[in-house]
Amino acid sequence: MRVKTGFTRRKRHKKVRDFAKGYFGQKHSTFKKASEAVLRSLQYSYAHRKLKKHDMRRLWIIRINAACREEGLNYSTFMAGLRKANVNINRKVLADLAVNNATAFSELAKLAKTHVNS
Repeated sequence: MRVKTGFTRRKRHKKVRDFAKGYFGQKHSTFKKASEAVLRSLQYSYAHRKLKKHDMRRLWIIRINAACREEGLNYSTFMAGLRKANVNINRKVLADLAVNNATAFSELAKLAKTHVNS
């Protein structure tokens, strides 16, 4: 007895087309085009999950630098001062302080200033 693939194929095609919801043109309705687009998008999402970490670090550095400029420092001297003062706070937390708690960040900036000069 032969096995027909109707149900299985329809289920697989439907899954791919569901992934392609919102795509423009044939890419959301035709299986072949949708499958190409979905494969490509999954590759991009895999690669960009790795790049997201780089992007977040860049954003934190930009935020820290902006807050440092308000305190009369630049980013590199601020970080060097913190290192000399043995303050081990990562960039994520520093950026959060810069945005949400300006007084605590200004205290850190003062600390960094004193240790850079000495």
